[in-house]
Amino acid sequence: MKTVLSRSSLLALGVAAIALTGLPATAQDDYPSKPVTLVVAYAAGGGTDAIARGFAAQFEKELDGRVIVDNRPGAAGNMGTEVVAKADPDGYTLLIGNQGPMVVNPHIFKMRHDPAEALDPIAMIADAQLVVVVGPRLEVKTLPELVAKAKEQVLVYGSAGNASASHVATLLLGQSAGIDLKHVPYKGAGPAVNDLVGGHIDFMVTTVPSVIGLIEAGTVTALAVTGAERFPGLPDVPTAIEAGVPGYTASAWYGILGPKGIPDDVRAKIAAATSATLKSPDFLAKLETDGAVPSDLVGPAFADFMATERTRWGEVVKAADIKVE
Repeated sequence: MKTVLSRSSLLALGVAAIALTGLPATAQDDYPSKPVTLVVAYAAGGGTDAIARGFAAQFEKELDGRVIVDNRPGAAGNMGTEVVAKADPDGYTLLIGNQGPMVVNPHIFKMRHDPAEALDPIAMIADAQLVVVVGPRLEVKTLPELVAKAKEQVLVYGSAGNASASHVATLLLGQSAGIDLKHVPYKGAGPAVNDLVGGHIDFMVTTVPSVIGLIEAGTVTALAVTGAERFPGLPDVPTAIEAGVPGYTASAWYGILGPKGIPDDVRAKIAAATSATLKSPDFLAKLETDGAVPSDLVGPAFADFMATERTRWGEVVKAADIKVE
C-alpha cells in the first residue's frame, strides 16, 4: 500500500530535517569554538598579570583553543571581577581571581556582586610568597631598619590597589611589627613599582615577579620574603620571621573562576585543561621563577579555602579600620 504525503506534510518534514542537521553537538564537543577571554582585574606588568599570561600560554594548548588575556584594572579589582560576574555563563569569559576581589573587597566595598555568590570557583592555580622591597627614597638595608625608621617617621607604601594582596600583606606587617604606615593604592603592581623606582613612595610588599628583575639589577633592595621559608630565587634574602617579625607570613594566590551557571561539561573541560596546565613542565618552571607553587585545590575545596581566607583577612581589615571612599 502506497503512503501519500500531503504537500504541507512534506514541507514540515523538510523543515524538521533542516533543523536536525543544524543542531549543535554537545557543549563538550563544540567548546571552545571561539576565543576564550581570561580577564585580569589589574594592570599589565604586575604579579597577577604575570601569572595569568604564563598560565594562558599553556592553558590554550591544553584547551585546544585560543585564550586572550584581557586587563581590566580599576576599583581595586572590582571592575574586572564585575565583567566576569555579568558575563554569559558559557565558559568563554573566565577570571584570574586573587584574594583582593575574592575575599578582601567584600569587607571594604559595597560590591554589586558578591564573588562567593556570583562566581564559580573552578580551580586554584598557584600560591606565591611576596617580598618586602625599598626604593632609592629610603636608605635602609634590612627589615629591622625599616621598622625602626617607621617608628621615627610615617613611611609611605604603595600597593596594587585597595584590598590587593600587597595592600593587606602590608597591613598585616604593620600590625605584626607595631608600626603605622601610609598607604597609596595603584591600579596594579606595575604602576606602583614604577613610582617606587622613581622615589615617590618608600617601600612595597609585592609579588616576586613584579620586582625580581629590579632586585637582580640593584634598582630596588629586597629586605625579606613573606613565606615560611626562603625563596630559592633570592637565597640571601631572609624571611620576615628570620628578620625579626615573629609569626608574620603572607602570600598571594591565584585561581580560575567563571560566572555561575557554566554547563557541567564545559566546566569539566576547563578544569581538565587547568589540571593539565598545572602539570606542564614549562608552566611549573614559570611558577618557580615567579616564586609560586602549583595548587591542587579544585571546585568545592577551592571554595572552602576562599571562605577561610575571607574570615582571616576580614579580621585584618577590621583591625586596620579601613575606609575606602
